[in-house]
Amino acid sequence: MEKLTRFERARIIGARALQLAMGAPPLIPTNRFSAPLEVAKEEFKKGVVPITVIRE
Repeated sequence: MEKLTRFERARIIGARALQLAMGAPPLIPTNRFSAPLEVAKEEFKKGVVPITVIRE
């Protein structure tokens, strides 16, 4: 896997945080009251975010 740019990382984490805020189930065990952004960051660190980057 190629290294992601800071812009790609921000976009992925932001998109996943929005999904979590809209009610998507978290992919890692979390506290019920965890902030969506914090959960998204942790998911990204663990490599379980279901979002890919395709470059042309």
